[in-house]
Amino acid sequence: MRNDRKLGFGLMRLPMLQEDPEKIDIELTKKLVDLFIERGFTYFDTAWMYCGFQSENATKEVLVDRYPRDAFTLTTKLHAGYLETKEDRDKIFNEQRRKTGVEFFDYYWLHDINSHSIEVFEKLDCFNWIREKKESGLVKHIGFSFHDGPELLDKVLTEHPEFEYVQLQINYLDWESNAIQSRKCYEVAEKHNMPVIVMEPVKGGTLADVPEEVTKLFKEYDPDASIPSWAIRFAASQKNVCMVLSGMNTVEQVLDNTGFMSDFKPLNEEELERIKKAVSIINGSIAIPCTGCEYCVAGCPQQIPIPKCFSLYNADKQEVETKDWTPQGEYYDNMVKSTGKASDCIECRQCEEVCPQHLPIVEHLKEVAQYFGK
Repeated sequence: MRNDRKLGFGLMRLPMLQEDPEKIDIELTKKLVDLFIERGFTYFDTAWMYCGFQSENATKEVLVDRYPRDAFTLTTKLHAGYLETKEDRDKIFNEQRRKTGVEFFDYYWLHDINSHSIEVFEKLDCFNWIREKKESGLVKHIGFSFHDGPELLDKVLTEHPEFEYVQLQINYLDWESNAIQSRKCYEVAEKHNMPVIVMEPVKGGTLADVPEEVTKLFKEYDPDASIPSWAIRFAASQKNVCMVLSGMNTVEQVLDNTGFMSDFKPLNEEELERIKKAVSIINGSIAIPCTGCEYCVAGCPQQIPIPKCFSLYNADKQEVETKDWTPQGEYYDNMVKSTGKASDCIECRQCEEVCPQHLPIVEHLKEVAQYFGK
């Protein structure tokens, strides 16, 4: 990485215009980018499908067109879900260069290597293809993002020593998770001396909106530290982590993150103990550990907004039990007027095949359908 500051700007969850939720708020995003750069940070991460395929376009407008090329570093990615032929590799890559407006990418990843996508990447010779992109100078550094188990990660890193970075999901809630296995994957990367870039450090906002008991636990130790700062610092405290991505969509978030990451201090033993206690508390309150990446939405034949269903379900399950009324049921009813309902699931399981969290989505949808159908 070009500097020792471990905070990167993730361009996956950008602010949207209220009057048109399908459009990015470009003017606000410019302010966020300006503030981020003013505070000495340079790393930006986007991808082909982020923000309804608009993130790369927005990157050109808010960043590339407004700053000299040496003022920032940019990462984007090639996803197997959009590849059918070898020709598609260059077709997408060249379109990404056009959309972002750059001649070269500082970092370029194979997006979301897992037990399904690796078959596509191997069939279409993407491993040699990405290496050739680096040799040609169109890409400065190559790597891959990963959503699977430590065994496959070890296989990929063993067979492809040409990779320079791996992007992993690491946060304190997933660290010992049997499904995500963040710690075990991190240890595999460490074994291979592979620098790690962290995604989902706040787990899609879950670790920014923690139970009141956890807030009290953190605030007793440091009243001035934000709740998300504990999660980002946890990820950044792992010695082999070189960058932690944060999806920021408010000025307050940029100020907070750049504040504690400008003078980054790893977590001490007492802070780590508090995080362990927080994990126990949170695991008892979150019903469905969905990060809201929305990979499951595009292929759903019933057009069920799966992450939103899960989010409303989680929020309602965390409400105080003595309340006579909570708003989530009404939000759910309003939402499904124009979309599929959880009960519309036909159990095709396309969603489960692409879920980075390996969630049993069909079973969870049954839970949601029963819960909100009362």
